[in-house]
Amino acid sequence: MKQGLQLKLSQSLTLTPQLQQSIRLLQLSTLELNQELELMVQENPLLERVDGIDDGAPRVAEFETTSATQESVNETPTDTAPREITDLDWDETPNYGSGDDMDDEFEPQANTLDMPPLRDHLLWQLNLTPLSERDKRLVALLIDDLNEAGYLTQTLDEILAMLPTELEVELDDLQIALKQLQNLEPTGVGARDLAECLSLQLRTLPENTPHLALALQIAATELSALGAHDYAGLKRKLHCDEIALGAAQSLIQQLNPRPGIAFGASDTRYIIPDVVVKKTKGRWVASLNTEAMPKLRVNQMYADILSRNRDANHQQLSGQLQEAKWLIKNIMQRFDTILRVTQCIVDRQKHFFEHGEVAMRPLVLREIADIVELHESTVSRVTTQKFMMTPRGIFELKYFFGSHVSTDAGGACSATAIRALIKQLISAENTKKPLSDGKIAEMLVEQGIQVARRTIAKYREAMQIPPANQRKAL
Repeated sequence: MKQGLQLKLSQSLTLTPQLQQSIRLLQLSTLELNQELELMVQENPLLERVDGIDDGAPRVAEFETTSATQESVNETPTDTAPREITDLDWDETPNYGSGDDMDDEFEPQANTLDMPPLRDHLLWQLNLTPLSERDKRLVALLIDDLNEAGYLTQTLDEILAMLPTELEVELDDLQIALKQLQNLEPTGVGARDLAECLSLQLRTLPENTPHLALALQIAATELSALGAHDYAGLKRKLHCDEIALGAAQSLIQQLNPRPGIAFGASDTRYIIPDVVVKKTKGRWVASLNTEAMPKLRVNQMYADILSRNRDANHQQLSGQLQEAKWLIKNIMQRFDTILRVTQCIVDRQKHFFEHGEVAMRPLVLREIADIVELHESTVSRVTTQKFMMTPRGIFELKYFFGSHVSTDAGGACSATAIRALIKQLISAENTKKPLSDGKIAEMLVEQGIQVARRTIAKYREAMQIPPANQRKAL
């Protein structure tokens, strides 16, 4: 076979660095975008943020973005392992705040007292008890074994097996320490299972509490039957009537099955809406949230240096100047695209804003992509981790997309609307005779919506609504 050279012309799509940056910025959430910009500002001296600065200088991104987006609107409708006992330092008492630390000008949000971690809260109480130093260390050992809900993660035998024999700790010592731990707040902490946790809380109620003994018996031995709503079996086994059983159930439902969960720093995630939707002159209109829009500009001092000196020594600055301009332009384009897509969604889902979830219409990415003349993948990026603030709450843009179910009239009903109807029907049901999935399907058919029983079950489970037999009440 003879080798040879051949010339061939072909077309291929090449992503330029500017286009790659535009795609990456588009798929970032607002928080991720701000983190990305912080890195870019640190690496590029030609770029600077002007958030919160009012020096009279023009804000490139703020001015141009506002103009571009306005035109588009007009055009487009803890580790739980025990620590060494000798490591404890009992002189370290957590400071929970005092009135002496308060400023003259009271700021409710600034002076809100955060809940301490569960371990610190328990150790603080332990320091106030008149126990011996050795007993305090044993209780602290058990505290270190608690999980975030306040339960022991190991049995006392397992904890005892981990201790050095030279400490001469017996099982009775740990049992006494556990009793001391269970006397601390919050009530129910130090339990080894749910039954013990609920029983500890019930025992703190006044002895004359009606049906307290029955509630204790249920918490100790019959929680599984109560969870399965086997009321007939419970009445037969406990020899009680419906009124007494209902009162005991009410006592148990008032208890906290996870007493330690309220303590410690929670993983709070803040949502910054990208757009705000309001009704203006009879029309729902989306506008950009100015608080979510970063304000960038080119550093004027370096720009002036480059304008006067364009020799080879400033080639790096020239490249950084071009990168800064690209970034500002891509951010403008990002918000312009978000606003166009959002306004299109609002126009399609205007009945939702008027009447709620039951009026949500079916919507797919292609429908929006065809209207705003973008690719489906671009619309998918725009609607991921982007949020709109509305009079009905804050929603991710993807919330407004969903499949459809046919109706008798030849139309379509969205899955979101069906879920809302299911929730309405269940909330209005007779709890003594709750609606089965088949009955809910029949009721929807009467409204002209053809939904199979298994679809009702799927939607109900997605909303974490238990089946009919578990919703039954006395």
